[in-house]
Amino acid sequence: MKVKTGLGLDSHRFVEEDTDKSFVLGGLVFSDAPALLGNSDADVILHALTDAISGITGVTVIGATADKMCKAGVTDSKAYLAVALEALGDWKISHVSIALECLRPKIDPKVPALRESIASLLGIEIVDVCITATTGEKLNDVGRGLGIHATVIVTAVAG
Repeated sequence: MKVKTGLGLDSHRFVEEDTDKSFVLGGLVFSDAPALLGNSDADVILHALTDAISGITGVTVIGATADKMCKAGVTDSKAYLAVALEALGDWKISHVSIALECLRPKIDPKVPALRESIASLLGIEIVDVCITATTGEKLNDVGRGLGIHATVIVTAVAG
């Protein structure tokens, strides 16, 4: 059986001024943090996940493709993920590991909902989605509460 692994990273700062934009993480809207700055919904988990899938397929989505979609009014990161998933072809995602770094919001209470959302978007079992989080001990801007960083590893097997 052939196995591939992809790695994706993404970071976004919080919006400092008033905005109608919502805080979106893992495809879900939460009200306990300010929105993330970006031309899309700035969902760091889905952006890193999309990049990790691109690491398996070699088809880059975050960048020119997502920018083009944004200019056309498509700002929901679930749409970018869908484009990446189409490129998988016969490859099947078997496991996803997500590590978040942020001072705010608290991630642990969100983990069950995030795992369920991501599993649903990928068509895999909840048990195959792992999420961990750290505050970063205030060592960088993310650790000081200015934004969120996501690292995602995706494992896929040949179908």
